Amino acid sequence: MKKLLIILFLLIASVTANAQCAMCRAALENSNGPIKAEGVNDGIMYLMVFPYLLIGLVGYAIYRTRKKKKAKQEEVA
Repeated sequence: MKKLLIILFLLIASVTANAQCAMCRAALENSNGPIKAEGVNDGIMYLMVFPYLLIGLVGYAIYRTRKKKKAKQEEVA
């Protein structure tokens, strides 16, 4: 449990980078309309969803495992 808390703390407290990839910058600087910018923003949102899904799945797996252990302990008792 202690290791899990340390890992969660490191993930939450990580330093964010204030940067933009070179390809995104080049695409937005050379674009003639808002359509390309919308596409880049949609791509960023698409890539941003996966870490949250992963964290949610890991949290659900931990919840399910603990629930099964608790049910087994209640059966034994």
